[in-house]
Amino acid sequence: MAKTPPAPVPSSAPADGTVLNGVPVNGAGGKGRATPSRAEQEAARKRPLVADTKEAKARARAELNVKREKARVGMAAGEEKYLPARDRGPQRRYARDFADAGYHLGEVVMPAMILVIVLTFLPIPAVQYYAFIVLWVFIMLVIADMIFTAVRVKRAATAKWGDRREKGLGWYAAMRTIQMRWMRLPKPQVKRRQYPS
Repeated sequence: MAKTPPAPVPSSAPADGTVLNGVPVNGAGGKGRATPSRAEQEAARKRPLVADTKEAKARARAELNVKREKARVGMAAGEEKYLPARDRGPQRRYARDFADAGYHLGEVVMPAMILVIVLTFLPIPAVQYYAFIVLWVFIMLVIADMIFTAVRVKRAATAKWGDRREKGLGWYAAMRTIQMRWMRLPKPQVKRRQYPS
């Protein structure tokens, strides 16, 4: 009479094969935890992949500050990749250098206006009157200097680039002349009288 083959061991049995009445002795066949409810599963899906901790926020803030500082220093130094669109390109750099190389009356417009405001507080009508007259004459001279600078920059840029000269270079340089030198951005990259070739 042929022997019957032994019953197959259940797939959930432990590796050592210890089974008693078809049930693993050490309970290794189960998952060992309760099935999560639907609400728990949805909450797990909504949880961000990166932990939203104070340390993570502080680290992100520190990295952002480093990037901003690098961009600020790069812009001040005139690095092309950190400049806004209106300041980019070799022709804009040329116009900036041309304006920065000269002495301009517009650089002292702000101090002059502050001085006039102070003089208006004096109870002497003649001083107030002449302070305003001098201020208006000074403003006219500043406008003349701006026009002169714009014309010079246009001529120099046309001589250098010809028909490829960008529009607005004269106005760009003229507006730079009415800023105090230490307040200009990008910072001046040339010394006084060091005009670009």
